[in-house]
Amino acid sequence: MEDEDVVGALEGKVIAVTGAGRGIGRAVAIAAAAEGAAVVVNDYGVSVDGKEPTSEVADAVVGEITAAGGRAVANAQSVTTMEGGASIVQQAVDSFGRIDAVVCVAGILRERMLFNMSEDEWDPVIATHLKGTFTVFRAAAPIFREQKSGTMIGFTSGAFAASVAQANYSAAKGGIVSLVRSAAAGMYKYGVTANCIAPVARSRMSGQVPFGLEMGEPEDVAPMVCFLCSDHARGVTGQVYTVNGGRVAVWNQPHEVREMRKDGRWTVEELAARFPEVGQEPMPILDRLKEMEAAARSGQKPNQ
Repeated sequence: MEDEDVVGALEGKVIAVTGAGRGIGRAVAIAAAAEGAAVVVNDYGVSVDGKEPTSEVADAVVGEITAAGGRAVANAQSVTTMEGGASIVQQAVDSFGRIDAVVCVAGILRERMLFNMSEDEWDPVIATHLKGTFTVFRAAAPIFREQKSGTMIGFTSGAFAASVAQANYSAAKGGIVSLVRSAAAGMYKYGVTANCIAPVARSRMSGQVPFGLEMGEPEDVAPMVCFLCSDHARGVTGQVYTVNGGRVAVWNQPHEVREMRKDGRWTVEELAARFPEVGQEPMPILDRLKEMEAAARSGQKPNQ
């Protein structure tokens, strides 16, 4: 850990991190502990008899944290159930006496084109990403409301804007953005914040990425998460931030950009005649696909 005379940005706080056995979740858990937080390290696992879940990867991260002088406990419950989400928050309270932030990183991939995707490939992705964020947020919300403080952080992806072969993942990540914005609005009067991180970092889920996309490391994402969990960010809520290496960017908020009006109900013919007044907004991924198709036809690599 850091010099004992240096007070970390999260000193005295208790933070629960899901999916913290590997990758970005692990980096967040270790960084939060280094900043002074006590951490619940959640990563799903089951024992041989299935009665007392254990997780080797979560235990390993706890070992790293405690060996460095930090405080942490492991949780091996699944975020896909209400009971699992509640256990993560309750373990923070039972082990450390309070809960100040929940960071939901847990996720899986089941890649498939939409016309081939099965229910068995759709449901687990939605359950792990979207429901898994809800179960933890839901468990923490009453506590945060009562203490009039707390931070909720969801993990989305640039894929929430669209994805060619990840309709399940893209839908889940878009749902997380709306969930976070709803949490920010609903919990605002209680002094609770909610934000999203859209990381671009090498991990087990970053294998299928657009050609030429520069990617940072999981450890690059952790400082932004710690900042959002700290008192430095008490007024920051309802936002989506991309973190890629040394680059941090904020996404826009959805809003209407153009309109057209008439008295009474529209006819199809009228809509067709005046449609250019509202038109459509550019969809960047379509331009990228066109570029890739043109490059493939010419035998060249797409521009990086």
